[in-house]
Amino acid sequence: MKNIKIWLTRSLQVTLAMSVMIVSQANAVTNPKEPATLRKGTSIETQKEPSEIARVLNHDIKQTRNYPMQPPVIPHKVRNYEVNLNTNKCMSCHSRQRTEESQAPMVSVTHYMDRDGNFLAEISPRRYFCSQCHVPQMDAKPLVDNTFEDMHSLMKEKVNK
Repeated sequence: MKNIKIWLTRSLQVTLAMSVMIVSQANAVTNPKEPATLRKGTSIETQKEPSEIARVLNHDIKQTRNYPMQPPVIPHKVRNYEVNLNTNKCMSCHSRQRTEESQAPMVSVTHYMDRDGNFLAEISPRRYFCSQCHVPQMDAKPLVDNTFEDMHSLMKEKVNK
């Protein structure tokens, strides 16, 4: 349990650090003399109007990924889903035994592997808390432009030249 808490804390720190770096780089490109901020030119003395809270897309349609190895986003609402040491609501549809009935995609086989690559009968404890990697797809404008091109698109361009 202690190792899970340490891992979660480190994961959160890495995620926050990456977010700050992305925003900093975006601001450095637009105006290199200004400090990195989400205030977008609003002075520090002025209260900025908050952005509207993004809504969760509830399409149940598989979304394309934005970068290599991105965990799939959740294409439906998960508010009030219970995921704790005793219950994992996600697995009521996405487990091996329930996918035929629910028509939901089964979680990857990697979620059933331990650190040493051994397969387990149940989902691995290190992959049990789904929302540490997977997030609901939001109806939100990206903070930075995404120029990612997947390998298939790049290879098609190369072949067509």
